[in-house]
Amino acid sequence: MASVMNGEVKTFVFLAIETTGLEGYQSKITELCLVAIHVSSLENPVTDESGEVQLPRVMDKLCLCVDPGKPITEDACMMTGLSNENLNNSEKQIFNSYLINLIGEFVKRQAGPICLVGHNAFTYAFPLLKTELQQHDVHLSDATLLMDSLQAFRNLEEPTSRSVRGRHTLPEIYRRSFGREPNNFYSAEGHVLTLISVFIHQARQLLEKPNYRKWDQIRCMNDCYFSDPVWPRT
Repeated sequence: MASVMNGEVKTFVFLAIETTGLEGYQSKITELCLVAIHVSSLENPVTDESGEVQLPRVMDKLCLCVDPGKPITEDACMMTGLSNENLNNSEKQIFNSYLINLIGEFVKRQAGPICLVGHNAFTYAFPLLKTELQQHDVHLSDATLLMDSLQAFRNLEEPTSRSVRGRHTLPEIYRRSFGREPNNFYSAEGHVLTLISVFIHQARQLLEKPNYRKWDQIRCMNDCYFSDPVWPRT
């Protein structure tokens, strides 16, 4: 049965990436994580004895570390714990056709239609992913749905709060939702699980007014312009 809250999407695939640093179109992926959750789990969350929303029991995960093929900046290394040394010592492969096939097969396993969700993703994660895919002559369907949770949370706010700097970073939204710091935020998996937690906390409002875009509306990273010199991972 189609959801009455989100129209037609059946599975939301939450995405986070780590990169070599704040380098705009020159950034390369060092880690990515995708977690797929059926809309029924978002619409009917489980709570603990205190009433706090819990992560769904049924989640598919794909988490991969990637050799970026270029130096990782010191800031990125300190923040994520990933370095050229530990990736090389673990003999991680580059972003290649095998990785792309893994992503494709992971997504194919999910009930469709599917929506990819990322935080600040219209600006950073989606353009970077599109750049990596196009370098291997791989293209997602132009009809693939996308959601930027940063914009979605911002749209739930009163107009006077929407422009408050830092208010819509994932750690800040998590603090307001749960009254504590998120765990292991600067790993791709930790970032995704933080995103899922805050998303479920306000799922009804977020799914009633989704800010979907389609893949063909996303520009490659080398077409994007960053005027604000801050770490794009929020």
